[in-house]
Amino acid sequence: MSKIAVFWFRRDLRLEDNVGLHAALKGELPVLPLFIFDSNILDALQDRDDRRVEFIHHHLTEMQQTLHESGSSLLVVHGKPLEVWQNLLAEFDIAAVYTNHDYEPYATKRDEAVQELLESKGVSFQTYKDQVIFEKTEILSGQDKPYTVYTPYKNKWRSLLMGEHIRSHPSEEVENFLPVKSFEIPSLESMGFVATGQEFPSADLREELVRTYHDTRNIPSIEGTTRLSVHLRFGTISIRRLVRRALELNETWLDELIWREFFMMILWNFPQVVDQPFKEKYSDIPWRNNEREFQAWCDGKTGYPIVDAGMRELNETGFMHNRVRMITASFLVKHLLVDWRKGERYFARKLLDFELSANNGNWQWSAGCGCDAAPYFRVFNPYTQVKKFDPELKYIKKWVPELNSLDYPNAIVEHKFARERVLKTYKDALESYVG
Repeated sequence: MSKIAVFWFRRDLRLEDNVGLHAALKGELPVLPLFIFDSNILDALQDRDDRRVEFIHHHLTEMQQTLHESGSSLLVVHGKPLEVWQNLLAEFDIAAVYTNHDYEPYATKRDEAVQELLESKGVSFQTYKDQVIFEKTEILSGQDKPYTVYTPYKNKWRSLLMGEHIRSHPSEEVENFLPVKSFEIPSLESMGFVATGQEFPSADLREELVRTYHDTRNIPSIEGTTRLSVHLRFGTISIRRLVRRALELNETWLDELIWREFFMMILWNFPQVVDQPFKEKYSDIPWRNNEREFQAWCDGKTGYPIVDAGMRELNETGFMHNRVRMITASFLVKHLLVDWRKGERYFARKLLDFELSANNGNWQWSAGCGCDAAPYFRVFNPYTQVKKFDPELKYIKKWVPELNSLDYPNAIVEHKFARERVLKTYKDALESYVG
């Protein structure tokens, strides 16, 4: 049996401009491409029609077709990563494993365990930076500490950016895949999932949309955002390519790409934010957590049209416009005094583009307890938000057709009352916090 290298795909589902794949293909050994449907992750999902699994499956199928044309094949396995690697080591003579960094707490523990196994068998484990421009502790303050406020982080990010950070790594131009028979990709059904058949957002970068992004991004009734977040989430598009285009087309859009990296940096350096407020003094807020009200929020039946429209869009499509995400999150935390973690988990379950770092960061921002948060006394007025961003009710009427009819529920809580209640609740909790 001849020695081979393995490239392990995770959040980088593309054959072009893939840093770790490029490094693997430039090596001397033929490369077996691998993807593992991690049962530790899949078993925790609540919905059989979870479209994220379908999205991954769809793109693996596309990659497989491309690899077949070059006489190779993608090996796709469903199981627990450590067990999968034990089986692969028994089946193949593996000399080296290549992959790209992953930054979430579960992923880092998984990779440490796999690395320990591989190195115990004399197999090297080489990882690369691919899904961000700057990672971990590459952007630090003058005191050599991670930034905890976005604007100085952004300024440092921009000042350090050089051409080498955004150059392409043309893995698609190197042909060194292991020539093998065609491996079969496990079906969704065999893994406990079903296909919905709904279309996914396009990976095409619509340049005219990006040029006007700063003018259109807050209007939920139009296509004013790129919808590329799911492609960034699973790495079906290169961040380096997007930053190159952002530098040419729109500074505001570039800032949003930097926000993504800011939250990833926060998660890496402060992993406790997964289930704790970044600002500890917010840990004793006495949440009401009324289950009936929480369910009304989940179902889009709060009697606040912009909130209900957003939640219905999320439930039906797996997407919610970013402006509306802020409004719905603020409403749950500030108007209903429901723990931000309950809302974060619901978004994590439903969002096609769910990314732990951004989801966590944005929910903590809305709750006022995050690293770079809106002040706790900022309470979005849903009615004012409608006047600003959906004045003709185009977005609302699309998702709340029964508006102004007897079928539409009364407001679950009165705005002025809710605002005064949350301000008092936060103020009292912060004043009594002893640490």
